[in-house]
Amino acid sequence: MPDCTFCKIIDGTFENSNIYEDENLIAFMDIQPVNAGHILIIPKKHFELIAELDDETTAKMFVLAKKINKALRKTGIKLEGINYFLADGLAAGQEVPHTHLHIFPRFVGDGFGLKFPAGYRVELPKREDLDLLAESIRKKLE
Repeated sequence: MPDCTFCKIIDGTFENSNIYEDENLIAFMDIQPVNAGHILIIPKKHFELIAELDDETTAKMFVLAKKINKALRKTGIKLEGINYFLADGLAAGQEVPHTHLHIFPRFVGDGFGLKFPAGYRVELPKREDLDLLAESIRKKLE
C-alpha cells in the first residue's frame, strides 16, 4: 500500500528503531509510546485486519510478543505489567490501517486506561442472552 505508514517502514522509506525482523514480521519501537519500551509488531505483508492474516503469521506475532515480554522484563525499564493491544478496525481505535500488535510496559499511575461504558459491571446480561450469542458465534467459527 503506497500510503501506508507501516509499509513505508517495511520498505525503508521511513526510519524505525528496529528490534526484530524476519521474513514475515518486523518489530520496532513506537514513536508515540504509552510508556518507555512500547513496541509494535507488524506483518510485512499489508493486511488491515487480523482476520485477513493467515494463521501461521498470526501465531508468529503472538510468539514474538511473548519473547518481547520476557526481554522487556530483563531491561530495567519501569514496568509492573505489560499490555498487549490490537485495535482491529477504525471503530476499535486502529489509527494505521495495517494490522499491528502493541506491547507496552505498564505501571500503577502511568495514566493509560480504557474507558468503559455506563452500566459496565452493573447491568449484567442474562445468561440466556449470552447463550444465544455464544451459539451464533460458535456456528460461524471456521
